[in-house]
Amino acid sequence: MRPRALAALALALALAFALAWAAPLAGLALAGKPVADYLGFPPRTAQLVPAPFSWAAFAIFALPVLAALALYAAALARSKPAVPAPNAARFPWWGWLGVAISASAWGAAWTEGFVPVAWRALVFTLLWLGYMVAMNALAYQRAGSCPLTQRTAWLLSLFPLSAAFWWLFEYLNQYVRNWSYAGAGGDSDWDYFLRATLPFSTVLPAVASTWAWLARLPRMDALSLPAVCGSATLAWIALAAGLAALAAIGLAPDLLFPMLWVAPLLVLAGLSHLLTGETVFSPIARGDWRPILQSALAALVCGFFWELWNWGSAAKWHYSIPYVQRFPLFEMPLLGYAGYLPFGIECALVVDLAARIIERRPAWPLSRSAPEPAAQNQERTAR
Repeated sequence: MRPRALAALALALALAFALAWAAPLAGLALAGKPVADYLGFPPRTAQLVPAPFSWAAFAIFALPVLAALALYAAALARSKPAVPAPNAARFPWWGWLGVAISASAWGAAWTEGFVPVAWRALVFTLLWLGYMVAMNALAYQRAGSCPLTQRTAWLLSLFPLSAAFWWLFEYLNQYVRNWSYAGAGGDSDWDYFLRATLPFSTVLPAVASTWAWLARLPRMDALSLPAVCGSATLAWIALAAGLAALAAIGLAPDLLFPMLWVAPLLVLAGLSHLLTGETVFSPIARGDWRPILQSALAALVCGFFWELWNWGSAAKWHYSIPYVQRFPLFEMPLLGYAGYLPFGIECALVVDLAARIIERRPAWPLSRSAPEPAAQNQERTAR
Protein backbone atom coordinates (compact mmCIF):
# COMPACT_ATOMS: atom_id res chain seq x y z
CA MET A 1 0.00 0.00 0.00
CA ARG A 2 1.36 3.39 -0.97
CA PRO A 3 2.30 5.95 1.72
CA ARG A 4 -0.35 8.31 0.38
CA ALA A 5 -3.04 5.67 0.89
CA LEU A 6 -1.83 4.98 4.43
CA ALA A 7 -1.93 8.70 5.16
CA ALA A 8 -5.52 8.86 3.90
CA LEU A 9 -6.51 6.00 6.21
CA ALA A 10 -4.91 7.61 9.25
CA LEU A 11 -6.44 10.97 8.32
CA ALA A 12 -9.92 9.48 8.03
CA LEU A 13 -9.65 7.98 11.51
CA ALA A 14 -8.14 11.05 13.17
CA LEU A 15 -10.45 13.50 11.42
CA ALA A 16 -13.55 11.50 12.34
CA PHE A 17 -12.52 11.54 16.02
CA ALA A 18 -11.77 15.28 15.88
CA LEU A 19 -15.03 16.20 14.17
CA ALA A 20 -17.09 14.06 16.55
CA TRP A 21 -15.42 15.90 19.44
CA ALA A 22 -15.76 19.40 17.96
CA ALA A 23 -19.25 19.29 16.45
CA PRO A 24 -21.23 19.27 19.76
CA LEU A 25 -19.09 22.13 21.08
CA ALA A 26 -19.74 24.09 17.88
CA GLY A 27 -23.47 23.52 18.26
CA LEU A 28 -23.47 24.87 21.81
CA ALA A 29 -21.31 27.84 20.84
CA LEU A 30 -23.56 28.76 17.92
CA ALA A 31 -26.57 28.61 20.22
CA GLY A 32 -24.84 30.91 22.71
CA LYS A 33 -24.54 28.24 25.40
CA PRO A 34 -21.42 27.76 27.57
CA VAL A 35 -18.97 25.05 26.53
CA ALA A 36 -16.49 25.11 29.42
CA ASP A 37 -18.28 22.31 31.30
CA TYR A 38 -17.53 19.89 28.45
CA LEU A 39 -13.81 20.55 28.12
CA GLY A 40 -12.57 18.80 31.26
CA PHE A 41 -10.78 15.48 31.08
CA PRO A 42 -11.42 12.77 31.98
CA PRO A 43 -15.18 13.25 31.54
CA ARG A 44 -17.25 12.18 34.53
CA THR A 45 -21.00 12.19 33.97
CA ALA A 46 -23.31 12.59 36.95
CA GLN A 47 -26.50 10.56 37.08
CA LEU A 48 -29.57 12.34 35.71
CA VAL A 49 -33.25 11.68 36.38
CA PRO A 50 -34.57 10.86 32.89
CA ALA A 51 -37.69 12.30 31.30
CA PRO A 52 -40.71 10.16 32.27
CA PHE A 53 -41.64 7.09 30.28
CA SER A 54 -43.84 7.67 27.23
CA TRP A 55 -45.58 4.94 25.27
CA ALA A 56 -45.70 7.20 22.20
CA ALA A 57 -41.94 7.81 22.35
CA PHE A 58 -41.33 4.12 23.02
CA ALA A 59 -43.30 3.21 19.88
CA ILE A 60 -41.46 5.78 17.74
CA PHE A 61 -38.02 4.73 18.96
CA ALA A 62 -38.99 1.07 18.44
CA LEU A 63 -39.58 1.58 14.71
CA PRO A 64 -35.86 1.43 13.75
CA VAL A 65 -35.55 -1.72 15.86
CA LEU A 66 -38.39 -3.36 13.95
CA ALA A 67 -36.76 -2.29 10.68
CA ALA A 68 -33.46 -3.86 11.76
CA LEU A 69 -35.21 -7.10 12.75
CA ALA A 70 -36.94 -7.16 9.36
CA LEU A 71 -33.58 -6.68 7.65
CA TYR A 72 -32.07 -9.63 9.51
CA ALA A 73 -35.15 -11.76 8.79
CA ALA A 74 -34.91 -10.97 5.08
CA ALA A 75 -31.18 -11.72 5.04
CA LEU A 76 -31.71 -15.05 6.77
CA ALA A 77 -34.57 -15.95 4.44
CA ARG A 78 -32.36 -15.28 1.40
CA SER A 79 -29.35 -17.09 2.80
CA LYS A 80 -28.26 -20.38 1.31
CA PRO A 81 -25.76 -21.79 3.78
CA ALA A 82 -23.34 -24.43 2.67
CA VAL A 83 -23.49 -27.85 4.27
CA PRO A 84 -21.98 -27.33 7.74
CA ALA A 85 -18.44 -28.58 7.76
CA PRO A 86 -17.10 -30.43 10.80
CA ASN A 87 -15.01 -28.43 13.19
CA ALA A 88 -11.57 -27.87 11.71
CA ALA A 89 -9.84 -28.25 15.07
CA ARG A 90 -10.43 -29.18 18.66
CA PHE A 91 -11.26 -26.44 21.12
CA PRO A 92 -7.72 -25.29 22.03
CA TRP A 93 -6.24 -25.38 25.51
CA TRP A 94 -5.84 -21.62 25.55
CA GLY A 95 -9.59 -21.32 24.94
CA TRP A 96 -10.22 -23.20 28.16
CA LEU A 97 -7.78 -20.81 29.83
CA GLY A 98 -9.90 -17.90 28.59
CA VAL A 99 -13.04 -19.55 29.97
CA ALA A 100 -11.32 -20.09 33.32
CA ILE A 101 -10.16 -16.46 33.47
CA SER A 102 -13.66 -15.14 32.76
CA ALA A 103 -15.30 -17.55 35.20
CA SER A 104 -12.87 -16.64 37.98
CA ALA A 105 -13.21 -12.92 37.29
CA TRP A 106 -17.00 -13.24 37.22
CA GLY A 107 -17.00 -14.86 40.62
CA ALA A 108 -14.67 -12.21 41.99
CA ALA A 109 -16.77 -9.39 40.50
CA TRP A 110 -20.04 -10.61 41.99
CA THR A 111 -19.00 -12.13 45.31
CA GLU A 112 -18.48 -9.99 48.39
CA GLY A 113 -15.55 -11.09 50.53
CA PHE A 114 -14.04 -13.30 47.81
CA VAL A 115 -11.46 -10.63 46.99
CA PRO A 116 -10.90 -7.15 48.48
CA VAL A 117 -13.42 -4.54 47.38
CA ALA A 118 -10.71 -2.53 45.62
CA TRP A 119 -9.87 -5.61 43.53
CA ARG A 120 -13.52 -6.26 42.65
CA ALA A 121 -13.58 -2.90 40.89
CA LEU A 122 -10.69 -3.97 38.63
CA VAL A 123 -11.70 -7.45 37.48
CA PHE A 124 -13.94 -6.25 34.64
CA THR A 125 -10.88 -6.10 32.39
CA LEU A 126 -10.04 -9.73 33.18
CA LEU A 127 -13.61 -10.74 32.37
CA TRP A 128 -13.25 -9.34 28.88
CA LEU A 129 -9.74 -10.60 28.28
CA GLY A 130 -10.99 -14.10 29.04
CA TYR A 131 -14.04 -13.55 26.85
CA MET A 132 -11.89 -12.38 23.94
CA VAL A 133 -9.63 -15.43 24.19
CA ALA A 134 -12.64 -17.78 24.42
CA MET A 135 -14.29 -16.20 21.35
CA ASN A 136 -11.09 -16.59 19.37
CA ALA A 137 -10.95 -20.21 20.47
CA LEU A 138 -14.50 -20.77 19.19
CA ALA A 139 -13.51 -19.24 15.85
CA TYR A 140 -10.36 -21.40 15.80
CA GLN A 141 -12.42 -24.51 16.48
CA ARG A 142 -14.65 -23.74 13.50
CA ALA A 143 -11.97 -22.88 10.95
CA GLY A 144 -8.54 -23.72 12.35
CA SER A 145 -7.67 -20.01 12.42
CA CYS A 146 -8.67 -16.88 14.30
CA PRO A 147 -7.49 -13.28 14.70
CA LEU A 148 -5.58 -14.11 17.89
CA THR A 149 -3.38 -16.67 16.14
CA GLN A 150 -3.44 -15.36 12.59
CA ARG A 151 -3.76 -11.57 12.79
CA THR A 152 -2.13 -10.96 16.15
CA ALA A 153 -0.57 -7.56 15.43
CA TRP A 154 -3.88 -6.17 14.19
CA LEU A 155 -5.81 -7.53 17.18
CA LEU A 156 -3.28 -6.13 19.65
CA SER A 157 -3.39 -2.73 17.93
CA LEU A 158 -7.09 -2.56 18.74
CA PHE A 159 -6.46 -2.29 22.50
CA PRO A 160 -5.02 1.26 22.57
CA LEU A 161 -7.32 2.29 19.73
CA SER A 162 -10.29 0.97 21.70
CA ALA A 163 -9.37 3.06 24.74
CA ALA A 164 -9.36 6.27 22.67
CA PHE A 165 -12.53 5.16 20.86
CA TRP A 166 -14.52 4.64 24.05
CA TRP A 167 -13.22 7.78 25.72
CA LEU A 168 -14.82 9.64 22.80
CA PHE A 169 -18.17 8.11 23.74
CA GLU A 170 -17.61 9.03 27.40
CA TYR A 171 -17.11 12.60 26.19
CA LEU A 172 -20.27 12.52 24.04
CA ASN A 173 -22.25 11.06 26.93
CA GLN A 174 -21.77 14.35 28.78
CA TYR A 175 -24.27 15.91 26.37
CA VAL A 176 -27.03 13.32 26.83
CA ARG A 177 -26.10 11.83 30.23
CA ASN A 178 -27.51 8.40 29.40
CA TRP A 179 -25.20 6.52 31.78
CA SER A 180 -23.12 7.16 34.88
CA TYR A 181 -20.73 5.11 36.99
CA ALA A 182 -20.87 4.03 40.61
CA GLY A 183 -18.08 2.45 42.63
CA ALA A 184 -15.49 3.12 39.94
CA GLY A 185 -13.15 4.76 42.45
CA GLY A 186 -10.32 7.01 41.48
CA ASP A 187 -8.93 9.39 44.10
CA SER A 188 -7.77 11.73 41.37
CA ASP A 189 -8.49 12.35 37.70
CA TRP A 190 -5.31 10.51 36.79
CA ASP A 191 -6.26 7.51 38.93
CA TYR A 192 -9.75 7.44 37.43
CA PHE A 193 -8.30 7.70 33.91
CA LEU A 194 -6.06 4.67 34.47
CA ARG A 195 -8.79 2.61 36.11
CA ALA A 196 -11.24 3.37 33.29
CA THR A 197 -8.83 3.04 30.37
CA LEU A 198 -8.08 -0.62 31.11
CA PRO A 199 -11.66 -1.89 30.56
CA PHE A 200 -12.23 0.64 27.76
CA SER A 201 -9.30 -0.93 25.89
CA THR A 202 -11.14 -4.26 25.60
CA VAL A 203 -14.19 -2.96 23.68
CA LEU A 204 -12.91 -3.21 20.09
CA PRO A 205 -10.99 -6.49 20.60
CA ALA A 206 -14.11 -8.07 22.12
CA VAL A 207 -16.36 -7.00 19.24
CA ALA A 208 -13.76 -8.03 16.63
CA SER A 209 -13.32 -11.44 18.27
CA THR A 210 -17.08 -12.02 18.43
CA TRP A 211 -17.38 -10.95 14.79
CA ALA A 212 -14.70 -13.48 13.84
CA TRP A 213 -16.70 -16.26 15.51
CA LEU A 214 -20.00 -15.24 13.91
CA ALA A 215 -18.35 -15.03 10.50
CA ARG A 216 -17.50 -18.72 10.73
CA LEU A 217 -21.06 -19.89 11.42
CA PRO A 218 -22.65 -21.27 8.21
CA ARG A 219 -25.90 -19.33 8.60
CA MET A 220 -24.16 -16.07 9.39
CA ASP A 221 -21.69 -16.60 6.54
CA ALA A 222 -24.55 -16.92 4.04
CA LEU A 223 -26.47 -13.69 4.81
CA SER A 224 -27.61 -12.05 1.62
CA LEU A 225 -29.61 -8.97 0.58
CA PRO A 226 -30.03 -7.03 -2.67
CA ALA A 227 -27.07 -4.91 -3.78
CA VAL A 228 -27.07 -1.22 -2.93
CA CYS A 229 -24.53 1.03 -4.59
CA GLY A 230 -22.87 3.86 -2.72
CA SER A 231 -21.51 7.10 -4.09
CA ALA A 232 -19.57 10.18 -3.11
CA THR A 233 -22.86 12.07 -2.92
CA LEU A 234 -24.22 9.67 -0.33
CA ALA A 235 -20.95 9.93 1.59
CA TRP A 236 -21.23 13.72 1.70
CA ILE A 237 -24.86 13.46 2.83
CA ALA A 238 -23.91 11.01 5.59
CA LEU A 239 -21.07 13.25 6.75
CA ALA A 240 -23.24 16.38 6.78
CA ALA A 241 -26.12 14.63 8.56
CA GLY A 242 -23.80 13.17 11.18
CA LEU A 243 -22.16 16.51 11.91
CA ALA A 244 -25.54 18.27 12.10
CA ALA A 245 -26.85 15.66 14.54
CA LEU A 246 -23.75 15.95 16.72
CA ALA A 247 -24.00 19.75 16.68
CA ALA A 248 -27.61 19.54 17.86
CA ILE A 249 -27.22 16.72 20.37
CA GLY A 250 -26.43 19.04 23.28
CA LEU A 251 -29.32 21.36 22.42
CA ALA A 252 -32.08 18.71 22.52
CA PRO A 253 -30.60 15.68 24.32
CA ASP A 254 -33.95 14.18 25.33
CA LEU A 255 -34.97 13.89 21.66
CA LEU A 256 -31.62 13.31 20.00
CA PHE A 257 -29.96 10.90 22.44
CA PRO A 258 -30.05 8.04 19.83
CA MET A 259 -27.70 10.19 17.74
CA LEU A 260 -24.99 9.36 20.26
CA TRP A 261 -24.70 6.05 18.39
CA VAL A 262 -25.89 6.95 14.90
CA ALA A 263 -24.15 10.28 14.24
CA PRO A 264 -20.52 9.09 14.75
CA LEU A 265 -21.32 6.19 12.40
CA LEU A 266 -22.44 8.61 9.69
CA VAL A 267 -19.37 10.80 10.15
CA LEU A 268 -16.92 7.92 10.12
CA ALA A 269 -18.56 6.13 7.18
CA GLY A 270 -18.80 9.31 5.11
CA LEU A 271 -15.22 10.37 5.78
CA SER A 272 -13.82 6.89 5.20
CA HIS A 273 -15.50 6.65 1.81
CA LEU A 274 -14.45 10.13 0.73
CA LEU A 275 -10.82 9.77 1.82
CA THR A 276 -10.12 6.10 1.12
CA GLY A 277 -12.76 5.07 -1.42
CA GLU A 278 -13.60 1.82 0.36
CA THR A 279 -15.12 0.84 3.71
CA VAL A 280 -16.88 -2.15 5.24
CA PHE A 281 -19.99 -0.81 3.46
CA SER A 282 -18.38 -1.37 0.05
CA PRO A 283 -19.34 -5.09 -0.23
CA ILE A 284 -23.02 -4.04 -0.17
CA ALA A 285 -22.57 -2.89 -3.77
CA ARG A 286 -22.26 -6.56 -4.76
CA GLY A 287 -25.00 -7.76 -2.42
CA ASP A 288 -22.65 -8.88 0.37
CA TRP A 289 -24.12 -7.50 3.60
CA ARG A 290 -22.20 -9.84 5.89
CA PRO A 291 -19.62 -7.31 7.19
CA ILE A 292 -22.45 -5.00 8.29
CA LEU A 293 -24.94 -7.51 9.64
CA GLN A 294 -22.32 -9.66 11.37
CA SER A 295 -20.53 -6.76 13.06
CA ALA A 296 -23.81 -5.24 14.30
CA LEU A 297 -24.85 -8.60 15.74
CA ALA A 298 -21.38 -9.06 17.27
CA ALA A 299 -21.80 -5.84 19.26
CA LEU A 300 -25.25 -6.95 20.40
CA VAL A 301 -23.80 -10.26 21.64
CA CYS A 302 -21.08 -8.34 23.48
CA GLY A 303 -23.75 -5.96 24.77
CA PHE A 304 -25.61 -8.83 26.41
CA PHE A 305 -22.49 -9.85 28.31
CA TRP A 306 -21.53 -6.23 29.12
CA GLU A 307 -24.91 -5.71 30.73
CA LEU A 308 -24.97 -9.12 32.41
CA TRP A 309 -21.54 -8.75 34.01
CA ASN A 310 -22.23 -5.15 34.95
CA TRP A 311 -25.40 -6.15 36.79
CA GLY A 312 -23.77 -7.61 39.91
CA SER A 313 -20.39 -5.88 39.83
CA ALA A 314 -19.05 -3.58 42.53
CA ALA A 315 -17.99 -0.98 39.96
CA LYS A 316 -20.88 -0.55 37.57
CA TRP A 317 -22.87 1.86 35.44
CA HIS A 318 -26.51 2.92 35.63
CA TYR A 319 -28.74 4.20 32.83
CA SER A 320 -30.94 7.28 32.57
CA ILE A 321 -32.59 7.14 29.15
CA PRO A 322 -35.44 9.59 28.52
CA TYR A 323 -38.93 8.33 27.63
CA VAL A 324 -37.95 4.63 27.37
CA GLN A 325 -36.57 3.86 30.84
CA ARG A 326 -38.66 0.71 31.35
CA PHE A 327 -38.50 -3.09 30.88
CA PRO A 328 -34.90 -3.50 32.06
CA LEU A 329 -32.81 -6.48 31.09
CA PHE A 330 -30.11 -6.22 33.77
CA GLU A 331 -29.38 -2.48 34.14
CA MET A 332 -30.23 -1.61 30.53
CA PRO A 333 -33.81 -0.71 29.48
CA LEU A 334 -34.86 -3.15 26.79
CA LEU A 335 -35.02 -0.62 23.97
CA GLY A 336 -31.55 0.61 24.86
CA TYR A 337 -30.05 -2.56 23.39
CA ALA A 338 -30.86 -1.16 19.94
CA GLY A 339 -27.87 1.15 20.28
CA TYR A 340 -25.52 -1.82 20.04
CA LEU A 341 -26.45 -2.38 16.38
CA PRO A 342 -25.07 0.90 14.96
CA PHE A 343 -22.29 0.75 17.52
CA GLY A 344 -21.17 -2.58 16.07
CA ILE A 345 -20.92 -1.06 12.60
CA GLU A 346 -18.90 1.84 14.05
CA CYS A 347 -16.57 -0.73 15.58
CA ALA A 348 -16.29 -2.47 12.20
CA LEU A 349 -15.36 0.79 10.47
CA VAL A 350 -12.65 1.53 13.04
CA VAL A 351 -11.15 -1.98 13.09
CA ASP A 352 -11.22 -2.00 9.28
CA LEU A 353 -9.21 1.23 9.13
CA ALA A 354 -6.79 -0.25 11.68
CA ALA A 355 -6.37 -3.40 9.56
CA ARG A 356 -5.67 -1.36 6.44
CA ILE A 357 -2.99 0.57 8.31
CA ILE A 358 -1.40 -2.33 10.24
CA GLU A 359 -1.75 -5.14 7.70
CA ARG A 360 -2.23 -3.22 4.43
CA ARG A 361 -5.49 -5.11 3.90
CA PRO A 362 -9.16 -4.78 4.91
CA ALA A 363 -10.48 -6.32 8.10
CA TRP A 364 -12.97 -8.30 6.00
CA PRO A 365 -12.71 -11.24 5.49
CA LEU A 366 -11.56 -12.01 9.00
CA SER A 367 -9.40 -14.98 7.96
CA ARG A 368 -6.43 -14.88 5.61
CA SER A 369 -7.43 -18.27 4.28
CA ALA A 370 -11.05 -17.31 3.64
CA PRO A 371 -12.02 -16.77 -0.01
CA GLU A 372 -12.96 -13.29 -1.06
CA PRO A 373 -16.68 -12.48 -0.67
CA ALA A 374 -17.18 -12.14 -4.44
CA ALA A 375 -15.82 -15.64 -4.97
CA GLN A 376 -18.07 -16.99 -2.23
CA ASN A 377 -21.11 -15.36 -3.82
CA GLN A 378 -20.21 -16.91 -7.17
CA GLU A 379 -19.92 -20.31 -5.53
CA ARG A 380 -23.38 -19.96 -3.96
CA THR A 381 -24.87 -18.84 -7.28
CA ALA A 382 -23.36 -21.86 -9.02
CA ARG A 383 -24.86 -24.17 -6.42
